[in-house]
Formats: sequence, C-alpha cells, structure tokens
Amino acid sequence: MAGYSSSKWAVNGLTKSVALEYGKQGIRVNSICPGMTLTSAVEQWEKGAPEQAEQVKQAIPIGRIGKPEDQANAAVWLCSDKAAYITGVNLPVDGGQTAQ
Repeated sequence: MAGYSSSKWAVNGLTKSVALEYGKQGIRVNSICPGMTLTSAVEQWEKGAPEQAEQVKQAIPIGRIGKPEDQANAAVWLCSDKAAYITGVNLPVDGGQTAQ
C-alpha cells in the first residue's frame, strides 16, 4: 500500500505545484480523486463478494458506488467556464467518503 498511497499524494502535490506555476499564464490545473467507481473489476468483485460489496456501499454516505459518468461529469465541469476560477484543487468524487 505504500507505493499506492505515495503515488496518490504525489498527484495531489503535483496538482497544486503546477497550478501555482502556470496560473499567471491562464492555465488551470486540477485533479479528480475518484472514490469506488463501477468498473468491470468492481463488477466482478461485487459478484464474487456480494456481502462485502454491500458493506462498502453502506459505508458511502450517498449509499452507492459511483458510476464512470460521475467521474466524467466532474471532469467536464472542471474544464468548463463554470469552473473558471478553480485551480489547484484535488476534487474528491467519492459520494462523500472523504467528508467522514
């Protein structure tokens, strides 16, 4: 887990550093921090361990695993003019898990 965890922290730091470095040039830099998302691997896991999957779902404040569209919608919004004043943000798209 050390390699996985450190790579996540590296992306967070890189996002902030690059946002500061390029902000004066009008370049915004943000990242998305996805929570559990329904991929083919997660679907397989749900089939193989339904009780465990249900426990995970119940631990997510909105009560469900995310859809790929949830991540995509966040990316589209961050790229839009509606997020024009946002830079250096590591945006959790996780159904509220990081709020706990």
